[in-house]
Amino acid sequence: MKSLLVRFFLFSLVIAACSIAVTAWLASQATTGAIRQEQGDALATDAQILDELVHYAATHEGWSGSKSDVDAVARKYDRRIALTDGNGKKLVDTGDENAPPLPITPKALVDPLNVNGKIDPRAVGPFKLTDDEYRKLHSYADELLGCTDKIRLVDAPNGRPRLTSLRPGELSVWDTCTAGDRLYTLTQTELSAYQELFELFEKCVTVLPDEQRYPNKAPGPRTFDWEITSVYGASPEVVECMDGARREQLRPHVAAPVQLFLTSTTGDGPQSIDLSTTGATRITLVALGILAIAGFASWVTATQLVRPIRALTAATKRTAEGDRTARVDGGAGEIGELAKSFNAMSEKLAETERQRQAMVSDVAHELRTPLGNITGWLEATQDGLAEPDPHLIDMLLEESLLLQRLVDDLHDLAQADAGTLRLHPEPIALDDVVEQVVNAQQNREILLRAETTPVHVNADPVRLRQALGNLVANAVRYTPPGGEVVVRLFQQQGDAILEVADTGTGIAPEDLPHVFDRFWRADKSRSRRTGGSGLGLAITRHLVEAHGGSVSVTSTPGEGSTFRISLPA
Repeated sequence: MKSLLVRFFLFSLVIAACSIAVTAWLASQATTGAIRQEQGDALATDAQILDELVHYAATHEGWSGSKSDVDAVARKYDRRIALTDGNGKKLVDTGDENAPPLPITPKALVDPLNVNGKIDPRAVGPFKLTDDEYRKLHSYADELLGCTDKIRLVDAPNGRPRLTSLRPGELSVWDTCTAGDRLYTLTQTELSAYQELFELFEKCVTVLPDEQRYPNKAPGPRTFDWEITSVYGASPEVVECMDGARREQLRPHVAAPVQLFLTSTTGDGPQSIDLSTTGATRITLVALGILAIAGFASWVTATQLVRPIRALTAATKRTAEGDRTARVDGGAGEIGELAKSFNAMSEKLAETERQRQAMVSDVAHELRTPLGNITGWLEATQDGLAEPDPHLIDMLLEESLLLQRLVDDLHDLAQADAGTLRLHPEPIALDDVVEQVVNAQQNREILLRAETTPVHVNADPVRLRQALGNLVANAVRYTPPGGEVVVRLFQQQGDAILEVADTGTGIAPEDLPHVFDRFWRADKSRSRRTGGSGLGLAITRHLVEAHGGSVSVTSTPGEGSTFRISLPA
């Protein structure tokens, strides 16, 4: 398994790489969108400029007088416009004398007779009406509009009014208004233009094979649609003849094709975004630099994070091997809190180990003394050196009871640790329990008395006597002759309170937190009078807590101690 340092470092690199990739993708998307928008706007502007120049070419026979019109278009769209002939000779240039050279490739070809393969409809040539014809046809149009409001007329590029739409039932206007027939009668200009077109068309068609001719489809004097560009139903050769005839007819009436150059007003071409290999390399190098910085920062952070963890791991291994002195300096933050918890645990283990060793030594001593006495007197009796009289039997019984008490304490504590300490609660009078314990612990050298009020609780009387008996026995043990031990029973804020106060030696303040620890004794000597096993107070705490209560102690060295049991009433 990879170490935490390596995993953290790799994870940080992955995050950094993903962040860079996402940022680059978003930036490229935004840039691409902006470029497309800008290019779309530029193309739309170029198309508008081209359309205006085509319009000029379709309505003029040359470019000789176009300078002012082209200048107006250049100012309108804020562009430099240059027109050259097929040989590259400048015809019109809106730039000044300091303008840079034109681009090599023209933007478009301005030719009204070839706009995407079609003839621009504004190129009317010989079909354009004279002023008199224009006025006459418009007078017919006004008369027709006066007959009905259901029609709409617009001007065609050659000036002729034309009907744009006619709804069902509106043909009756021709029955009531003769202006309609007059409006749709060809003028002399149009008749002459159609005749010319027909002759040019016939000249082309006559050389075609018979099977490709459609003479009935050719425009004749009765056809007035000057915008016709094909002969419907005819072969491609006939259609080509019609298109060629129209272009030949219109060519003298429109401006010659020119090349169009468009630049900014300064003459510079539009700046393109650098997405070449050099630009991609620059982006890659920047990304790698950011990744390297992120990797270095991640490595430093990971090292600072892993160092205390490694120290904690080493200390844990030493502790598992039996070293109770292992400590860790984890610094601040969560790792520091973990280190503090480990140190507290290690100190607790060390203290527990010291208590265990002391307990083993104490229990061995407590067992050795009575066992030694019992063994010695039994051997003496066996050898005939002592008589098995009642006094000897009483002494041996006392030593056996001491052993039994020590074994019982160890058994109770083991049950408490395992959670198998059983209680048999029942309604009891606590003042009776107090009287029983006081009577059982009476001592000629110490005044032991009780101060009680009637209090009833639900508890296990045997275990409660054991807990209170441990406290009273402990008080008697540490109270010098002539001293006093008082057992009080009263109620306080709904709880039953048992207090055991003595006038003994007291407990030092630094020892108070350890009073209820197992194997702990205030007097470290192994005197039979004050020794004990160090288990009584620990057992008392477990018994009281099993009843849902608590036990505490206050003490003043040289004046005595007060142990307090609080039970829910």
